[in-house]
Amino acid sequence: MKVHFIHFFAFVLLLAGMTSCKDNSSKPQELSSVKVKDTLADQLWSVQMAESIMKRNPQAYQIDGRDDAKWDYVHGLVLKGFVDLYEVSGRERYYDYAAQYTDTLIAEDGTIATYKLEDYNIDMINAGKLLFPIYTKSQNDKYLKAMQLLMKQLADHPKTSQGGFWHKKRYPSQMWLDGLYMGAPFYAEYTKTFEEGKSLDDVALQFELIQKNALDAETGLLYHGWDESKEQKWANPETGVSPHFWSRSLGWYAMALVDVLDYFPEEHPKRAELISYLNNLAEAIVAFQDESGLWYQVTNLGDKEGNYLEASGSAMFAYSFAKGANKGYLDAKFKDAANKAFDGLINQLIVRDEDGTITLTQVCAVAGLGGDPYRDGSFEYYVNERKQDNDPKGTGPFIMAALQLER
Repeated sequence: MKVHFIHFFAFVLLLAGMTSCKDNSSKPQELSSVKVKDTLADQLWSVQMAESIMKRNPQAYQIDGRDDAKWDYVHGLVLKGFVDLYEVSGRERYYDYAAQYTDTLIAEDGTIATYKLEDYNIDMINAGKLLFPIYTKSQNDKYLKAMQLLMKQLADHPKTSQGGFWHKKRYPSQMWLDGLYMGAPFYAEYTKTFEEGKSLDDVALQFELIQKNALDAETGLLYHGWDESKEQKWANPETGVSPHFWSRSLGWYAMALVDVLDYFPEEHPKRAELISYLNNLAEAIVAFQDESGLWYQVTNLGDKEGNYLEASGSAMFAYSFAKGANKGYLDAKFKDAANKAFDGLINQLIVRDEDGTITLTQVCAVAGLGGDPYRDGSFEYYVNERKQDNDPKGTGPFIMAALQLER
């Protein structure tokens, strides 16, 4: 622990020194970016990505190509990286960038513009994680009220017969790996912060149900989705699982595990169980790591025609492995695997643009199950979904992985 602290402290000093010599502003809280294109490449990768995002999106709500502000999980994902970067670097502009987003959308009574509780969409919980540090720093009660509103959704959210949150009201009886990241870390932090952890068993139950119903015994991987009713066309008629393993969904799940563990005290009876899930998953995932360090879109099918090395899942695995090793949940070999993955990202999928910013390529823009038009979860479906440079599902985890790896 002492060694880790020394390394972390040295990293803070390094980042502070680099940023202070590159930014001569007397007001570090302003949202100005690194101005000289030749200097951005000298910064840590977390800073390079954050500055690139800010240059492309002067207002945080513009992330993901938006013209108007919307409460959305992708903003929560990327801006959590900004808050983490602020906490390491001390540079106020990264905090302010995230706080502008929440301040724009949350009214004084705690209502959230564009958010519809009655949709019971688990994705909409994710951005709520931003509210904990922003409430702590601002002491503005509107953020507490907004957190309470999101908790009301979880209190009334429709569930499977054994208590698992449906992914959305319009996707009845279904649990997706994505949903564990969207809901569980917020749920865990809220109950730990405001309820003395009274609902931590329920948080753990969400993972127990996924492990019970979506785990493939042969590979150790988990299927993207599980339909308790077995009525979906994509669902296996005997088990209810979807047909394939999708790297980003596994990445969502791995990140969910390492993040919820922040809120489970060492003496909690479910903590060891969650750590065992993480270890088993990490062993299963690393077995499919390509020699490049990256992972394929369809995790276990390698270079089958049409499959490709995908950025978001690879970044999520790098973050999860690095944080898991840093926290002592995972063996140090997974830190090596995380560094190998990060090398793959920067050597193969990062492009330096003419203005000095960086672009992350080969990011699957979106993938899901069911809906209209219908998504059948086939191999052909996953590999033919469109790719989008700098998609936030890749850039957010890239920042978080860079921070965990001190790269």
